[in-house]
Amino acid sequence: MNVLFIGDIMGEPGRRAITRLLHKVVAQHAVDLVIGNGENVAGGFGITPELAHELYEMGLSVITTGNHAWDRKEILDFIRHERRLLRPANYPDGTPGRGSVVVETPGGERLGVLQLMGRVYMPTLDCPFQVARRELARLRAETPAVIVDMHAETTSEKMAMGHFLDGEVAAVVGTHTHVQTADERILPKGTAYITDIGMTGPVDSVIGIKKELAIEKFLTQMPRRFEVASGPAVFCAVLIELDGQVGKAIRIQRFRIPD
Repeated sequence: MNVLFIGDIMGEPGRRAITRLLHKVVAQHAVDLVIGNGENVAGGFGITPELAHELYEMGLSVITTGNHAWDRKEILDFIRHERRLLRPANYPDGTPGRGSVVVETPGGERLGVLQLMGRVYMPTLDCPFQVARRELARLRAETPAVIVDMHAETTSEKMAMGHFLDGEVAAVVGTHTHVQTADERILPKGTAYITDIGMTGPVDSVIGIKKELAIEKFLTQMPRRFEVASGPAVFCAVLIELDGQVGKAIRIQRFRIPD
């Protein structure tokens, strides 16, 4: 099974890069299923029902989010009923939506997708490590093949989750920091890992934001409304080849393709 996971999709430039490049990557690498992090797809902050449907039409089967999941109020009712739009599973009980899903490829193979969020320099949530154990017990009753989106700020927390779940899941991939790391590898027990997939969005920016606004904020420390940068974009993703029967990774490949 070949699964493509697209890094944080930033506003219109990110959607444009997917429109132009996704079908080529899918065809060239025989991709069976596409996942993407969509928490920044609506102008850099949140996601709307309309944009979720747009991403589905582009070819995504599952959309993960993170701490910006709730930035658009119209998503609250939608996420209650849309099983393919995930929020971190370690939000408290009663939070709208769900943190995991099992989907099928066109060939009939089943894949579990689990979304977790770190707690270091992030909102205080339930322990992602304990929640991972709980969720995996349920997911692995349906399929041995599971991919985890670890949405977190620090490298150490993401890496700890990778080793914690090594051999238990097919992959642990990091999102949130928008800068692609070059540490993709297969861990000793068969789990594919990368600290951050990177951002699919505007290149000439500060993690997707207009650079002038980010610099002004650093210089003055005054509140500033951020806006998504324009111009050329980059498509960041990882391709994970896995054995769906045993739930272990065979290969992980990193992509950073100019739009």
